Amino acid sequence: MRLDPERSYDLIGDIHGCARTLARLLDKLGYRQEAGVWRHPTRTAIFLGDLVDRGPRIREAVNLVRTMVDGGSAVCIMGNHEFNALAWTTPAKPGSGRQFVREHNARHARMIAETLDQYAAYPAEWRETLEWFYQLPLFIDAGRFRAVHACWDDELINPLRAQFPDGRINQAFVKAAAEHGSFANTAFNRLLRGTDMRLPHGMTLTSDDGFTRSFFRTKFWEENPQTYGDIVFQPDALPELAAQTPLTEMQKNELLRYGADQPLLFVGHYWRSGKPSPIRANLACLDYSAVMYGRLVAYRLDQEHRLDSSKFVWVEVEKPEAPK
Repeated sequence: MRLDPERSYDLIGDIHGCARTLARLLDKLGYRQEAGVWRHPTRTAIFLGDLVDRGPRIREAVNLVRTMVDGGSAVCIMGNHEFNALAWTTPAKPGSGRQFVREHNARHARMIAETLDQYAAYPAEWRETLEWFYQLPLFIDAGRFRAVHACWDDELINPLRAQFPDGRINQAFVKAAAEHGSFANTAFNRLLRGTDMRLPHGMTLTSDDGFTRSFFRTKFWEENPQTYGDIVFQPDALPELAAQTPLTEMQKNELLRYGADQPLLFVGHYWRSGKPSPIRANLACLDYSAVMYGRLVAYRLDQEHRLDSSKFVWVEVEKPEAPK
């Protein structure tokens, strides 16, 4: 999906049902409600996905963003949690060995439980919301800046753009994602979940959200990493032995790299903490763990070609807004 590169934009990180916090952030950014739609006289909001799951006001958050998108005052891209919702509710192809694209196991059920609970009394609205998720592009390319939920990979985005010029996929593409290793499966995983690597020595780690994993999220921009610890990009630290383990030359060569000379890139997804700031001059993550009592963060983009630390704007999440 392409946007007017001359316009000013406010890029906003993962909301996860924190609707009241979003309203406070929009107010701080100078947006005002007009006939039920948040608008700014000169700027457009760009939401980086993950509107649903975990938080206390998921329906309200989705409806707020949707009215802005439908009213022309915002654009929203798909996050992995919107894709998860589509995959959870989409029957898999016959012969795939599963009933739905996203298997209905205990782990997946736990992740979507809050969303399903909050929509339980609104089945028609839930169906309409799922249909609206198909209107969310997987990426935005405005020339001098880009946005994707987790990771920009030209080798996947270029063929995806050829198949879906506006970045909006269809149900057939979601169904194809049920096949491990398919193009659809690879594209969703890379663009919406990022890059990862298996922990060395058969190790696992249990994150703060209670999930035990044998893989960890990795950076996709590090120029000269030497150890596992150099490429970790997640809130949960690696075990010390894992962090100190050297990367092999093959592992180094297989790492994805987003070059310092490429356009500005905005992502969400990664649960950062601390004071919002650029990762480097052309890369910013705007997910600062809002739903975990963190911050809901925006970047005010005008005509700059290098990120400016002073243009991050945020609000703290108040306790009543946090998860139940």
